[in-house]
Amino acid sequence: MARPVTLFTGQWADLSIEVMCQKAKEFGYDGLELACWGDHMDVFQAAKDQKYCDAKRRLLDKYGLNCWAISNHLAGQLVCDLNDDRSDGFAPKTCAGDPEKKRQWAIDAMMNSARAAKNLGVKVVNGFTGSSIWHYLYSFPPVSDEMIEEGFQYFAKLWNPIMDEFDRCGVRFGLEVHPTEIAFDIVTARRALEAVDNREAFGFNFDPSHLLWQGMDPVKFIEAFPGRIYHTHMKDAIVTLDGTSGILASHLNFGQAGRGWDFRSLGHGGVNFEEIIRALNRIGYQGPLSVEWEDSGMDREHGAREACEFVRKVDFAPSQVAFDAAFLDD
Repeated sequence: MARPVTLFTGQWADLSIEVMCQKAKEFGYDGLELACWGDHMDVFQAAKDQKYCDAKRRLLDKYGLNCWAISNHLAGQLVCDLNDDRSDGFAPKTCAGDPEKKRQWAIDAMMNSARAAKNLGVKVVNGFTGSSIWHYLYSFPPVSDEMIEEGFQYFAKLWNPIMDEFDRCGVRFGLEVHPTEIAFDIVTARRALEAVDNREAFGFNFDPSHLLWQGMDPVKFIEAFPGRIYHTHMKDAIVTLDGTSGILASHLNFGQAGRGWDFRSLGHGGVNFEEIIRALNRIGYQGPLSVEWEDSGMDREHGAREACEFVRKVDFAPSQVAFDAAFLDD
């Protein structure tokens, strides 16, 4: 049972989709997880133009590639975020500087993401939700329980209508549990599910890297949500605390010396991928293993090629027979 190995194109959106197809094929991937920015996937066009989606499929076919999911992290972030100037580049220029205009565009974009996925023939859209309460993470000035609850209810108010469209399209949404989102760990992931009444359309894009540096065991996340892992990112991270650096990264950018943690190319960090594969086997996950490649200290083409080889080596099917069955009497 070799699960398909795909490459998420979000970190490669500076390249055209055809160049990305060429490189992914050369690197050894089975397919692409298409980012909904750059020229990789325009969800507004894909939602209304079947010919556009058919052309994307033909391009993938040309290089012997498939697509099992699309991802719209940037638009998703704007749905619940406070939408300050940092995210002006996530939406059309006409939305810049207007938090509510960005929000409405994002809601439309996420609904169109479901329609685009349907037309493309994929069953999962990954992404972010944003969070109106992330800035309350540290409780000073004091944060009340009511303020946190209002944040989860606001999330539900905005995302339930989006999930209604996902239901109509027969598509599921996979939230990448991640700092700055409504769910960033196991506890908040449970609370997010509860906020939307555990509706089936809402689940998770499992990514171990964001859990590891927070001090969690990523396997525990798989075990907590066995029926909600709709997609899987293969991504590594490393904790580099040295008595001077802090886990909050000290306002230092990725790749900068002195951070308390950073992302690493697969196999160069602290994630135990063998235990993750074993956990995915236990829950019966058969979807793609999608490389989200991020390592500020490594050439990305070298890293993407090496990461594909790493995933193929670490992935394995569960046993269909007990190893000691031959010793047992009938």
